[in-house]
Amino acid sequence: MSFPEVLAEDRRLVVLRSLEEASGYSLNEGALRRVLDHFGHRVGRDVLRADLAWLREHGLVAIEEIEGAGGALWIGKLTQGGLDVAQGRLHPGIARRGP
Repeated sequence: MSFPEVLAEDRRLVVLRSLEEASGYSLNEGALRRVLDHFGHRVGRDVLRADLAWLREHGLVAIEEIEGAGGALWIGKLTQGGLDVAQGRLHPGIARRGP
């Protein structure tokens, strides 16, 4: 596995675990970027959106797009499958949660 793949898997786990802890199981992309920064993943909006899109394709999050003056804002919402993975169920492409 390559270094970029390891980072992507860890970012996806951080996103799922963050959504698990959020009120209503949802966060906007700005809040998610701040959480990722806190855990050592300083990424741009395009990388975060690529991760959210990947998670959506796997049925782990839903994405709501809110149109505003500055363009669309993405809000990620955890699905039941995403909650299962955040709580420890294994899924290819997502880092394994530690004990």
